[in-house]
Amino acid sequence: MNFAPEQLRTRETVFTIGNGHLGTRGSFEEGYPKAMPATLVHGVYDDVPVIYTELANCPDWLSLLIIVDGENFRLDRGDILHYERQLDLRYGLLSRSVRWRSPNGKTLDLRFERFASLPDRQVLVLRCHITPIDFNGEIEVQSSLNGYPENQGFDHWEQIDQGKLKQGNEQGAWLQVRTRHSQIELGMAAKIAVIGTNSSLHIATPVGYPTLTATYKAIAGQTICIEKFVTLFTSQETAVPVQAAQDKLVGLPDYEALFTAHQQSWDKVWEHSDIEIEGNLKAQLAVRYNLFQLLISASEHNDRVSVSAKTLSGFGYRGHIFWDTEIFILPFFTFTQPAIARSLLTYRYHTLAGARRKALHSKYQGAMFSWESATTGDEMTPRTSISTDPYAETVRIWCRDREIHLSADIVYAIWHYWQATGDDSWLCEYGAEIIFDTALFWISRLEWHVEKERYELCDVIGADEYHEKVDNNAFTNRMVQWHLEKAVAVYDWLQQNFPDRSLELRQKLQLTSEHLQHWQTAIAKIYIPYDDKTELIEQFEGFFQLQDIDLKEYEPRLRSIQAVLGIDETNQRQVLKQPDVLMLLYLMRDTRSGLSCRDILQKNWDYYAPRTDITYGSSLTPAIHAILAANLDKSAEADELFMRAALVDLEDNRGNTEDGIHAASTGGVWQAVVFLGAFNY
Repeated sequence: MNFAPEQLRTRETVFTIGNGHLGTRGSFEEGYPKAMPATLVHGVYDDVPVIYTELANCPDWLSLLIIVDGENFRLDRGDILHYERQLDLRYGLLSRSVRWRSPNGKTLDLRFERFASLPDRQVLVLRCHITPIDFNGEIEVQSSLNGYPENQGFDHWEQIDQGKLKQGNEQGAWLQVRTRHSQIELGMAAKIAVIGTNSSLHIATPVGYPTLTATYKAIAGQTICIEKFVTLFTSQETAVPVQAAQDKLVGLPDYEALFTAHQQSWDKVWEHSDIEIEGNLKAQLAVRYNLFQLLISASEHNDRVSVSAKTLSGFGYRGHIFWDTEIFILPFFTFTQPAIARSLLTYRYHTLAGARRKALHSKYQGAMFSWESATTGDEMTPRTSISTDPYAETVRIWCRDREIHLSADIVYAIWHYWQATGDDSWLCEYGAEIIFDTALFWISRLEWHVEKERYELCDVIGADEYHEKVDNNAFTNRMVQWHLEKAVAVYDWLQQNFPDRSLELRQKLQLTSEHLQHWQTAIAKIYIPYDDKTELIEQFEGFFQLQDIDLKEYEPRLRSIQAVLGIDETNQRQVLKQPDVLMLLYLMRDTRSGLSCRDILQKNWDYYAPRTDITYGSSLTPAIHAILAANLDKSAEADELFMRAALVDLEDNRGNTEDGIHAASTGGVWQAVVFLGAFNY
C-alpha cells in the first residue's frame, strides 16, 4: 500500500475508531499538513454562529512525536520506504507500519497501534514500536495533550488548568478545559511507558500543551515500545472530570490487560451483530465495515444523545441528528443491540420539550420534532446556506419549516422497536407520550378541505428534497395516517394495560375523547394521491404535470442534477433527490394497505427509479433501491446498488467522505441484507 496524501482527509474518516461514547478520526500521531484530526464525544456541543451549535472537537490525545538527532519523523519529510495501514474490524484496532528514512539518512521501522476501549469508554490507548535499522543514537519521544483543537478554524475551548500528575510510582500530565458557551468541562490525563530499554522522563506544561518527553539510547536492530494511556471525562458524566481522569489513569492496568478486556467486549458485540457473506470477499468486508461504523456510533449508557448523520467521524452536519437515525440506523440496533435502540429512542423523549417549543413557535399544538436536533431538541437547521464565497447568494433552507415527516418517522421507529422487543415498560413510560403528543401536532397541522371533504397537508417537503413547497406529499400524508392509526392502537392498549399511566398522560397532554375521535376521522379522510387506473402514487399533487426529464441526457456528470440545473429549475422537473414514493412503499411493506402489493411496487418502480438522481442525489438512495430491485427480481441491478451503498465510504464514491461516515447508508446496508425478502405481498 502506498501513502496517498491527496486522500488524507478521506482516509482519516475511513480509519475512525470509537466505542459508542467517542470517536477519533484516523489522523497521524505525528501530524501532517492540512490534516483534520478530531475526537468527538457524544453530547459535547457548543454554540457557534449561524448554525447554532455543533459537536466540539475535543483536545487531541494522539500526539506522539519521534525525534532522531533533532529531526521529527513525519511523512512529509524524508523518504517513505514502506507504508501500510490496517483497521481490524473485529476489535477496532487501527495499526500503521512505516519504514522511514530521515533527511540525513537514518532509517526507522515504526508500528503504531491505537484503540478506544469498549468496556471502559473513558480510556484511550496508543502504542508505538520503534526499531532503528542502521544507526545507534539518541531518540526522543514527545507525547502531548493538545488543548487547542479546532472545528475547521473555530476553537470551542478555554483553558482552565493543567499540571503534572504524580501519585506513587505513576507520573503523567493532565489538562482541564471548558467549552466557551455551553460550559461543558473536560478533564484529560495521560501517561507513557517506555518498554525494552532504560529512559529518562521529563514533564513540561506549556499552556495548553502538557507534554511528556522520554529520551533513550537507541541500538540498531533493537525494538522498544512506547505506550500511551489517556483518560477523558466530561462534566456530563461526573462532577469533577479532571479529578476523575487522574484517578482513572492511576488505576489503569497494563496495555495487554486493557486490550484483552477490549477484545472480550467486542467478541460479545459481534456475537449478536455479525453478518457472514459467502463467495464475495469484497461484499463481506464492506458489510462488516459498515456494521463496525454503526457499532462505534452509539452506546446504551447515555440516553440523552443520539447518532448524528456523520456519526462521530467528521464535522459534516455539525453532529446534528436527523431522520436518518430512526429510519435507517435504528432497525440495526433494534434487532441486534436493543438496549442501544432503547437509548436512542429515549433521546427523543428527553427532547420533547424542544419539540413542543418548536410546535408552539410554529403556532401548532403538541410536539413537532426538529429537522436537525442536538441537546435540547430545538431546531438546529440553519435558516440559510453557508458559503465561503462573499458574492454567493444566500439560499433559504426550508427543511427546518417544511420537512415535517420526522415526527411520524420517530413514531415509526418506536412502533417497530416495541413490536420487535415487546418492551411494554418503555412504551408505557416514554414511547406513548411521544406518540400522543406528536399526534396532537398532526391534528393541528392537517387542513380540512371543505369542498373535497378531505384532510390535506400543504406546503411541505417530502423525503425527496428537490421539491421544496408541495401539497399532499404522498410519503408525508401516508406516514401521518399510519402514525394516527398507531396512536389510536396505543391509546387503547395503554388504557387496558396501564390505566394509571393512561390517566396521567390524558391529564398531562389534555387528551380528550374528542381528540381520539378526531384521530380516527383523520385516518379515514386524509388524502393520499393515488390513481386506481395506473396504480401510480403521485409523489405530490401536480408532480405528474411537471416537466419530465431523462437523466441520461446529462451524463457524464460529477454533480447532483440540482447543481447542474439550479434549485428553481429542478423544482419544475420530475426528478428526485432520493426515494419518496418508493421509500413509502418500502416502509409500508408489512402493512395490509393496498399499496403494499407487488404490482403497485413494480409500476411505481418503473416510473420513479429512472427519475431518481441515484449517483449524486443522496447517499440514502442506493441501499433502499437495492432492496426494492431485489424484491422485483432485478438481481444485477440490486447487486450494483447494494455495492454502491456498501462502498460509499471505503471507495469515497460520492467524493465527500472526508466530512464523515455516511451513517444512514451504513444502516441501509444492514437493512439491504436482512430485509431483502421482507415484502408481504
